Amino acid sequence: MPINLVIAVTDDDWFEMLRHRPDITEVNFWAPSAANFRALQPGELFLFKLHAPRNVIVGGGIFAHANAMPWSMAWSTFGEANGARSAQEMRTRIARYRRADPADRTEFEIGCRILSQPFFLDERDWLVVPPSWARNIVSFKTYSTGDAEGLALWEAMQDRLAQRAVPGLAEPLPRFGEPHLIRPRLGQGAFRVLVTDLYQRRCAVTQERTLPALEAAHIRPYAEGGQHEASNGLLLRRDLHSLFDAGYVTVTPDLRFEVSRRIREEFDNGKHYYALHGQQIATPGDARQRPDRAALGWHNENAYRG
Repeated sequence: MPINLVIAVTDDDWFEMLRHRPDITEVNFWAPSAANFRALQPGELFLFKLHAPRNVIVGGGIFAHANAMPWSMAWSTFGEANGARSAQEMRTRIARYRRADPADRTEFEIGCRILSQPFFLDERDWLVVPPSWARNIVSFKTYSTGDAEGLALWEAMQDRLAQRAVPGLAEPLPRFGEPHLIRPRLGQGAFRVLVTDLYQRRCAVTQERTLPALEAAHIRPYAEGGQHEASNGLLLRRDLHSLFDAGYVTVTPDLRFEVSRRIREEFDNGKHYYALHGQQIATPGDARQRPDRAALGWHNENAYRG
């Protein structure tokens, strides 16, 4: 089955900063506007090129997720993986692209294309863009392996990546073979954004939708063997997240919210939390993304204070 690849024009400052950060396992390839990005599905290749006249592909990553979010949330989620050394530097760059007044304090919403397993090619491996690339393209162009040009691009990238040790790749890249999806290995930032979107930016328990007050919680903590996977996540209001991590609340395998008696015993409080006890939580529409029963069972047995 043919798959797609995207070549996108990169910000030179973004590229120059991140190419020297081999420790980065995920990046946010952001756009100054909040336009939807639907060119790829998770597991397809997202490649980036330098600005003309340097029409060469210099790196890429495995596409994991795309959305639009306030720039400050993008900064708090990805930090320097946004290709900026500070929040102010990032905001200034966004304002410049949007041609906004630098003094404007608007909470800009930006487009985010989250890439896992990013790679930055050595200069000797930079790849000239396909012949159909037009000089007036300022954002991106999509190619398909169902076409000769797209297939040649896929094979050229596979040839380069098969010769490299790419940190964090969830599976090896064969030098030859049929084009295929590559399972993205989500990082902490991608996990947070994906869970936030899957729950439609509403707390699973209270339906609170004030975005800065919401956090993606791991059901089984990463340090305890849990993964950055949607099925290991819950979107919770910040106070509920803290209580969940501390074991004062849980979600049962049948998706009911439970509150420990210890809140009352230890803090002589908790009336608002007990009002939520026994409530069925909201879950994503896609059954594959809903909370994993085994992970919920682990939290009930190993974290919940009962």
